[in-house]
Amino acid sequence: MNEHEFEPVPGLPAVLPQGERILWQGAPVRRALARHAFHVRGVSLYFVALLVWHGLSAWTGSAQDTLWFGALAPTLLGAAIGLGILHLLAWLNARSTLYTLTNRRLVMRFGVAIPMTVNIPFSSLEAADLREHGDRTGDLALTLGTDSRVSYLVFWPHVRPWHFSRAQPTLRAIAEPGRVADLLREAALGSTVQSSGTASQWASSAP
Repeated sequence: MNEHEFEPVPGLPAVLPQGERILWQGAPVRRALARHAFHVRGVSLYFVALLVWHGLSAWTGSAQDTLWFGALAPTLLGAAIGLGILHLLAWLNARSTLYTLTNRRLVMRFGVAIPMTVNIPFSSLEAADLREHGDRTGDLALTLGTDSRVSYLVFWPHVRPWHFSRAQPTLRAIAEPGRVADLLREAALGSTVQSSGTASQWASSAP
């Protein structure tokens, strides 16, 4: 049994009310999520540096190839386990996540151990910042009003990194981020509950 089979509509806790329609649905791209949220590239470089260091130390200390390989074996095992865990976490998070944009709100369904669904109405949004990656994916971070605070730990990794005091829910590692940002901006500015005074803040490029 799939943990999301109870959903009347994939990614949504209930059937959409009359007048509301889905504009876009998407999930994190697994490889991009592993790279940008779980930092597998940085961890890989760390283990490569360890292997080089241990390899040079073992090679200068002994001329026997078996001893040289034996010195590298623990680091190789640690790298395989560590990177395997990170890729598994990225796969589980990508598999359990579904972002839904409607003409009235944004819905984030996520959670590996404890699935949860969060509704973010346009009235609670102040701005959206787009950060595009070189692999044609990107992150779309949402700035909420002061009366709509969220927990960084609860939303992680679907949150903007390092913004702890005022956590920003984020659509992580999504494909076609520019198109999604345009859809969000148009839907939010076209909603009757969204103030037109924040138009210039929507989907601006993040540093």
